[in-house]
Amino acid sequence: MLVIWDLVVRAGWIKAILLPPPSATLLTLINGMASDALLPHFLVTFKRTMMAFLMATAVGMPLGIALGSNERAYRSVEFLIDFFRSTPSSALIPLFLLIFGISDINKVAIAAFGAFLIVIFNCAYGVINARKQRVAAAKVMGASRWQIFKNVLFWESLQPAFVGLRSAVSMALVIVVVAEMFIGSENGLGHKIIDAQQVMNVKTMYAAIMAAGILGYALNVMFLAAERRIVHWSGR
Repeated sequence: MLVIWDLVVRAGWIKAILLPPPSATLLTLINGMASDALLPHFLVTFKRTMMAFLMATAVGMPLGIALGSNERAYRSVEFLIDFFRSTPSSALIPLFLLIFGISDINKVAIAAFGAFLIVIFNCAYGVINARKQRVAAAKVMGASRWQIFKNVLFWESLQPAFVGLRSAVSMALVIVVVAEMFIGSENGLGHKIIDAQQVMNVKTMYAAIMAAGILGYALNVMFLAAERRIVHWSGR
């Protein structure tokens, strides 16, 4: 990709003012991450993303498991979950602006809401679709409802729950960056991207985009590693 990028710029198919050479972009990224040009914005975006994700997990995971263990309760709220899960979270930015105003809380809250819907859906789905033969075997052995929930349903839900957590942290990052672009932010990678674009500082703009991509990729790899370590029986 980098070779094609470099050839496109050298051949003049895209003007350098719109697409700088990869070497210049990577140098801007490295220098920015080693100084106050990009690193503080990277850390702010990371902090907001993790705050939103942790809030979504703390509420969504236990609630999803509880709803999943009672299918009738889940079906009663399934429409609401699917409706808001299908609604672009960015469309709710004006609503969150009215509630929280222009603040950090706004950015974290809307990202947490978007991630929460993914977490609760995947956790509930995992419990509902737990392997029936394992539940039946536990019942035959005389396990109580609590023991079945604690020793079977909870562990069966972990694999889809981790899929949800991985999707949720990615969603939280996307929403945070979008919010930083358009909700009166003074810092963060989203703010840096839009600010650089407005003054046609394309090297910094592309460097900030790459920094956001690196953050998203690193979070995804981290959760994949955690999933392989914690849910090591998945697929067996």
